Amino acid sequence: MEAGTRVLDSQGWSGFTTNEVAEVAGISIGSLYQYFPNKLALVDAIRRRHFDDVLTVLRRACESRRGARDLVAEFVGNMIGVHSKYPALHRTLRDLPNPDGTRSTFEAFQEEYLHLYGALVAVFQGNRDGKVNETIVQILSSAVEGVIHNAARREVLTQPKIKRELIKLMCCYLDVPS
Repeated sequence: MEAGTRVLDSQGWSGFTTNEVAEVAGISIGSLYQYFPNKLALVDAIRRRHFDDVLTVLRRACESRRGARDLVAEFVGNMIGVHSKYPALHRTLRDLPNPDGTRSTFEAFQEEYLHLYGALVAVFQGNRDGKVNETIVQILSSAVEGVIHNAARREVLTQPKIKRELIKLMCCYLDVPS
């Protein structure tokens, strides 16, 4: 999967082949097919791993007992970390075909992603019942996602000023003292 991730990140879908993945991994194509019956199955596993990494950052933030400002900083740093290793990967993954024809992996991810963002907003707002304004959830998640994805695409994601400004944006929007 690691070799597949590297190839998908560097070559995109059009340059992604199982032969290239096997070569990068240093294994035979037969060995690759023992684990993944085709390239869509491999890509789906890569996509699921990336989505799981993002959801893990959100879950950890929701469970954190840190102060609001520190929590925002930690959350932003962790989100940047998930996206900085393979910056081109996420834009490729989102638009790939769904291998089994059922509800897309992205739709399932998006549902849990927004739910966890809602839980995170509830933490920031001190809502013990977990009820939040869904518009706030949509705007905050879109803003963070947009900044991170665009910065990754422009190859500036790891610049400290991106993290600093994203922290300020979240703190400002959520009325978190800075």
